[in-house]
Order: sequence, then structure tokens, then C-alpha cells
Amino acid sequence: MAIDPICGMTVDEASALPAEHDGETFYFCSDHCRQKFLSTPVTAKSEEIPQGKAIYTCPMHPEIEQDRPGDCPKCGMALELKTVTAGPDDGENAELHDMTRRFWIGAALTLPVFILAMAHLIPALARQSWADSHTSRWLQFALTTPVVLWAGWPFFRRGWRSIMTRHLNMFTLIAIGVGAAFIFSAVAMLMPDLFPHTMQHEGKVAIYFEAAAVIIVLVLLGQVLELRARSRTGSAIKALLNLAPPTARYVAEGGDQEVPLDQVKVGDRLRVVPGDKVPVDGAVVEGHSSVEESMITGEPLPVEKSVGDKVTGGTVNGPGSFVMLAERVGSDTLLGQIVNMVAEAQRSRAPIQGLADKVAGIFVPVVLAVSVLTFVIWMWLGPEPKLAHAIVNAVAVLIIACPCALGLATPMSIMVGVGRGAQEGVLVKNAEALERLEKVTTLVMDKTGTLTEGKPKLMDILPTGGFDSKDFLRLAASLEQNSEHPLAAAIVQGAKEQGIVFEAVKDFRSVTAGGVLGTVADRAVMIGKPDFLRDEKITGLEQLEAAAVKLQEEGKTAMFVAIDGKPAGILAVADPIKSTTTEAIRDLHALGLKLVMLTGDNHRTAAAVARQLGLDAVEAEIEPAGKVAHIKKLRAEGTHVAMAGDGINDAPALSEAEVGIAMGTGTDVAMQSAGITLVRGDLRGIAKAIRLSRATMRNIRQNLFFAFLYNSLGIPVAAGVLYPFFGLLLSPIIAGAAMSLSSVSVISNALRLRKVKL
Repeated sequence: MAIDPICGMTVDEASALPAEHDGETFYFCSDHCRQKFLSTPVTAKSEEIPQGKAIYTCPMHPEIEQDRPGDCPKCGMALELKTVTAGPDDGENAELHDMTRRFWIGAALTLPVFILAMAHLIPALARQSWADSHTSRWLQFALTTPVVLWAGWPFFRRGWRSIMTRHLNMFTLIAIGVGAAFIFSAVAMLMPDLFPHTMQHEGKVAIYFEAAAVIIVLVLLGQVLELRARSRTGSAIKALLNLAPPTARYVAEGGDQEVPLDQVKVGDRLRVVPGDKVPVDGAVVEGHSSVEESMITGEPLPVEKSVGDKVTGGTVNGPGSFVMLAERVGSDTLLGQIVNMVAEAQRSRAPIQGLADKVAGIFVPVVLAVSVLTFVIWMWLGPEPKLAHAIVNAVAVLIIACPCALGLATPMSIMVGVGRGAQEGVLVKNAEALERLEKVTTLVMDKTGTLTEGKPKLMDILPTGGFDSKDFLRLAASLEQNSEHPLAAAIVQGAKEQGIVFEAVKDFRSVTAGGVLGTVADRAVMIGKPDFLRDEKITGLEQLEAAAVKLQEEGKTAMFVAIDGKPAGILAVADPIKSTTTEAIRDLHALGLKLVMLTGDNHRTAAAVARQLGLDAVEAEIEPAGKVAHIKKLRAEGTHVAMAGDGINDAPALSEAEVGIAMGTGTDVAMQSAGITLVRGDLRGIAKAIRLSRATMRNIRQNLFFAFLYNSLGIPVAAGVLYPFFGLLLSPIIAGAAMSLSSVSVISNALRLRKVKL
């Protein structure tokens, strides 16, 4: 990275514009800066950001980086830290704290200004002697001055920089509009004789301190809301980092030693005891256990681990104990890679480029040009006093372009829309998520916990050889109540739901990756895989295996049961599809979305679920990196992609997609990585969120149209085009009325979102 010697922006040497001077290469953010340098070279050396030093970046322009806090030279937003570390939060964002303080103090000072300014329009107050007195005007001036010069100072600073760097943005418009309204009002009050008599009433010229103060407070409110949303950006990464245990049990000659995780090296032998998290990636070298790997696969079933099997850092060990050999540590672990993927996706995400900023890029220079042209024409052709008329009309152009309604247009729609979504159980993280969701054409979904319930359930009881269904289940469930396996828990729960009374168990034994056996009510009972039963001398399983094929094609897990040395039947367990999923899929197809399922589950189960639901495509046995790669591929093809998931393994994909949608019944990491959270974990909420997004963005465009319409229509009148024909000049009162009318239109239109049907 290097520093642009003209504007001070940190730029990437690979993509920046270079120029040579005195044998040294300098890098520039734009051709404007490069040409200015070539015409008048500066000799200040470009600085590189030292390795390991904190880097600050712009959330809207990730290419902007520097080693200190500040404002983005392109959009004016405050820069924020690029990296996030594990551990507790570092406290409130300094920029958020500053803007919040400015907002509350500014609001407290603005309220009396607004009341004083509007008093002459309220019949009960208009009759009061103070309503339009000199005292009232001086109070407005005294109260507005700190609002504009202190509370609004960051906007003037950013607006000035936007002009100097030629990156015109919202702050340019705010600074010009507020500055014009305040300066015009101050001059009108302090030196009214400068203005023509047509602009005076009883020796007083209209003032607009309330317009300047209200704009500052409204923009500050928008900044506070935006900063609060941005302050949570790093919480997903922090939650991921905190999945890894802070320490590991190092196996030494004198006994186990607890060491900090960052001291673990490749080749170390580490002990993992029951309930511990696996510290790093590696392989089991002693012992065996079952490890819950849902953070990687999304599947709720623990995976049996014995000597030679791979284990992953951050996963949770079950009842056994084992010694592992560390193979990948630090950022090289799978968890570290997931963290990097989430961070990269969040940084590369194109932020919301509000319609207001886009239009302002054209609107601002046009308004400035019209204002200057107005001044020149009135100085050249206007009546005496020419200077006063020129100033009045030039400033009138700027006042009517003041972005009061523009400050309300987007925040009002967003606030109402987000509130409407919350009523329906759709939580929106920020305005960016709503804007992106409107354009989504493909929805990528995880299976477990998203389309399905997320936990195994007893689905089929298939006894053979004359066994009664209840007796068969009673014997099997009685044996399984001694097991800690989730499949066993599903059988036990299924038996409880049928009112089964359990029997005592003798000689219980569990075989890793095989099954369980024991004596129940003086009968020998075995449950497990076919190979396990054969190892225990059970024959004649062919008929049960044939029956199991159909169950497996339906996405179910078949467990074989033998009683008294003979095959007795099958118990089928599956993760059932949510009752609301079918309706949700139908709604999403009706909205024109292509539906794709990405899952870590096996091909047969995934295909069964996809076939039952009528999904458009399915990818099975896919890891977190594979999900991210698939979404990147879809986006590279020009597809607008949303991702719905609920597990830790879904976090990178949720961040990579243009919009991440998390199930409220899932993990915190998934919810923090997503822009939308469905509180009820109900996929029908996605259809509601899409309808809400489309309605909100349509409402915002309407608001921006209203906001600019009145101002734009008034600009020619403010410039004085009607004066040669009718002798009319635009009164600042009319300018103020136009701003008020546009604000009322914007607010009224935004409130319609409260009744939108989702």
C-alpha cells in the first residue's frame, strides 16, 4: 500500500495509477491527482503501512486503507478497523459515541429553534408579541450557531474534502445546503439593508435557521443509526474466533500441561478429555471418542473417532478421551480459514450506494453551476441594486436545493420497513440487506435446520418375525436409553411419545462405530449396523437390508435390531422436513426465485429431500469452502444470490452471498454473519423478507423522487426566470414551503409501508 501524495488517500499499488519523479514511483487514486502531481510534483515520499500495524478501512470503499483513524476521502464515512481479535468487545465505537453526543445536544438546541420559527404559523401562538420579534430571531441565531458550527462540523469537514478531492457525495450537498441557509439567515438578520425592499417585511428579511438546524439533526440521526449497524460488523468474526478454546492440554513426559493456544506448534501431542473443544486440526493417535462436528458439516450426529482419524479445531468432544497430533495451527486450521473467508467476504461486499448519493453526484454540480450562473446574469442584466439581487437569487437557488427531505427519504422508509418486518418475525440487520435482497434471483439453502427440523426423530418402526410393534419398540428403546448417541436419543424420545414403559438393562455394552447390546427383560437385544450384528453371529439379515434400501432412498437412517439371536426388525430415524417448508418453497418459486440446496449430508439423503420439495438443484457432501466456492461461481455468472442457513459452517457462505439469511433457531455466528434473521426459523419468512425488500426499495425511490421534485422545480424560479415576464422573485418563504411540502410527502409515503402486505 502507498499514500497518494496529492489527497493523502491510501491506495493499492497493484491497481493505483503510477507516475515517476526523480527516479521514484508515486501512486495515485485517480487521474485527477496524477495530473495535478505531474503539473506540480511534490517530493513527499509515499508511505507504506508497516507490517502488523492496525489498518483502518472504509466499509463502503474497501480499497481505502491507512494506519490511522480518519474519514474516507471518497464518501466521507469514518474509517474503521479492518481486523477483529478474539475476546470481549473493546467498548463503544468512538465515532458512534461522538455522533450520538452531537445528535442529542443538537436535537435539544434545535427543538426551541423550530418552535420559535413555526410560531407565526400556529394561530394560538401567532398572536403573541414574541412570535416574530427581534428577541425570537436572536434566540434562533444563538441556538442554531452551535448546532451548525459544532454538531454539524463533521459534515462541513467531509463536504469540503469531497470538493477538494472531486468525489462529490451526500456530505457535499449537506454542507452546501446548510451553509447557504445559515449564512443567508445570518446576513439577513445582521445586515438586512443589503437586501432589496421587495425581500423585506417591516425592515426584516426572512431567516431560515430552523432549516439549517433541522437538517443537521436529521443527518446526525441517520449517521447514528448507520454506525450502530456497522459496529456489529466484526461480531460474527469475533464469535468464530471465540469457538476455539483459549488453552490446550499439552502431553509432556512429566504429565499434561495447560498451555495457551497460540503456543501450540505443529507436531505437538495434545490430550482432549470429555466435553472439551478440540484445540487445533490434527489426527487421533491414542484412544477413541465421538466428536460433534456440526460446526463443519451442519449435521447434528456426532462422528466416531479412533486412531488415524482426523479431528478439527473448534469441534466438541463427546464422552471419550483421546490424544491427538497437531497438524495445522493458528490461521491454517479449518476454523482459521472460515474466519478468513468471513472477513474477506465482508470486506469485499459492495456496500449500499444509496440512490441519494448517486443523484447527488449529478445534482450538486448542477445546483452549483445554476447558482453561479444566476449570480453572473443578475450582476450583468439585473436591476439595481445589482449585487443584492445577484446574492439573493444565487442563495435562493442553494436554499431550495437544501436536502431536508433528502435527509428523510431513505431513513424514514428504512425505519418503517424494518419495523414492519419485525412484526412478521423478519429482523433486518441494515438497509444494505434490504437493498440487495430486492435483486436476488437465486436462493441457496442449507438442509439441516433450514429445510429440516435439525434433530433426528424416530420415523418408522418395522418389526418382523411376529414381533408386536410396541413390544419391539419397548425392548429397543430400553436398551438405547443407556446410550448417549443422538440416534439413540431419537428412539428413546419416540418411545416416550408413545407412552412406552422402559425395562431395566443388564450387561450393557457399546461398540464404537458399531452399535449397542445388552439384556432387557431377560432377552438379548442388539441394535446397530448390519456388520455389527454379523460380528455378533446374527445371520439372515438379507431381507432387512433389502427393506432398508427404500428407507435410505427416502433420506432415513436405518438401524437393525436383533432379539434373542435373530433379526427382529428395523428402526428408521431421520431429520424431518419442517411442516412449513413445502409452503415456503411454493411461495419462493412464485416470486421467481431459483432454489438450490447445498449440504454436507450424503448424496442419497440430499437427493431425497430435494425430490420431495421440488428444488431446482442440489449439491451434497460439500464443506464450508465448497459452499463459498459455489456461491462465488453463481455470482461470477451474474446471478444475484441469497444464502439461507443456520449453522456455524454456513457463516462463510452467508457472508459471501449478497444477502445472508439466518434461522433464528440456529447459531449466533450464523445470525451475526447474516443481513436478515428469521426469528421463528420459518422459511416462509424469506418470502416475506423479499416482499418487504421490494416494497421498501420502491418506497425509497418514490421518496427520492418527491424529495428532488419540489426542489428541482423551484430552482428555475429561484434563479429568477419568471422575473422578466411577471416581475416575480422566489420568496424564501416559498422555498421553505417547498422543502416542507417535500418532507411531508416523504414522511406520508414512508408511513404507507406499515400496511404493506407481506
